[in-house]
Amino acid sequence: MKKTEIDYWITAMLESHNNVSDLNITVGKTLQVESSGQLVPVAVEPPVSELTPFQTETFALNLIGNNKRLLTDLVEHGSCDLPYALGNKARFRVNIFSQKGYYTTVLRKLESEIPTIENMKFPPAFDKMAREINGLILFTGATGTGKTTSLAALLDRINHERAVHVVTLEDPIEYVHPQRKATFNQRELGSDFSAFAVGLRAALRQAPKVILVGEMRDRETMEIAMTAAETGHLVLSTLHTIDAGQTINRILSMFQQEEQPQIRNRLVDTIRWIVSQRLLPKVGGGRVAAMEILCTSLRVKDLILNGETEEKTFYNIVREGSALDMRTFDQHILELYSQNLVTEKTAITYCSHRNEMNRGLDRLKSERGEATTSLTGLAMEEEEERGGRFRR
Repeated sequence: MKKTEIDYWITAMLESHNNVSDLNITVGKTLQVESSGQLVPVAVEPPVSELTPFQTETFALNLIGNNKRLLTDLVEHGSCDLPYALGNKARFRVNIFSQKGYYTTVLRKLESEIPTIENMKFPPAFDKMAREINGLILFTGATGTGKTTSLAALLDRINHERAVHVVTLEDPIEYVHPQRKATFNQRELGSDFSAFAVGLRAALRQAPKVILVGEMRDRETMEIAMTAAETGHLVLSTLHTIDAGQTINRILSMFQQEEQPQIRNRLVDTIRWIVSQRLLPKVGGGRVAAMEILCTSLRVKDLILNGETEEKTFYNIVREGSALDMRTFDQHILELYSQNLVTEKTAITYCSHRNEMNRGLDRLKSERGEATTSLTGLAMEEEEERGGRFRR
């Protein structure tokens, strides 16, 4: 398989459906793309009904080329990440991994236009985040929930308003920020630094005011990030957690039990905001972000220091923190429903607390003069609620 054939496949996949976010090359399946959150098949000529091991391996190795580091990562660690450009048409973040002795390739399409807080209609809390001078701002959520997009919008605001030096450590570089009021130096894992911890340690000697770390992957990176935040830097990064409370616990779990009291104290001094994200199917096609936002009030600091109890939880504080621009997933999802951006079914599927969501939906429907949830339905939902919160 030649590069021209690979580029033909990629082009056909991109143009096959609207809202394509990912391209999937898997043995035993036809070519597939993710469109509006759903995997759908792609037809090409000549037809490909089932990809063979030879085709998927050739596709993967052609993307890697002669890069020995990537080959070593793939062989020794089972996966590798790399950027790929389809001429001037599109850029991708590529992950190649082994499964059952075969290779699978997933290409995430990167947007070329930098998002803005205004265009994305992000909440007012983002304006405050962009003005933070130091500390940690963390964006959390599963892969593909828009964390990178949100960070890009935040950096774009900083770029337009603040004359500061910004260093980014990315894997790979997704949005290329132009030189505006801020000065940007964007570094890529593999070509510019060997590991996030190494790049972050070096960044402290590069006189930045703002540092973006693509992902907090390990204890060492987190520890250096806290040090950077303590010494006057604003550090932006991501974690794979589902809500604000779990984010604190995830950070603590990176450290030994005897170290955690000290880490709690450091987090109290450094955490500024935690934004957790989910992408919901949007009415009319596409997807829309729902966000849970926590900022470090005195009550939040108390929970970070002393831990949650049955009466005191991060969720309860966020739910009651609208005056500080905090919001829960359920509150934001109800807002999206009230704006007719998501359906009732979507709201219930993606909420954190089904009872609270149903009460909120009933209130909105009552205001509209629509029928509300039946008593039987509520009884069933209360039973499901006892089974636990939304996990994704």
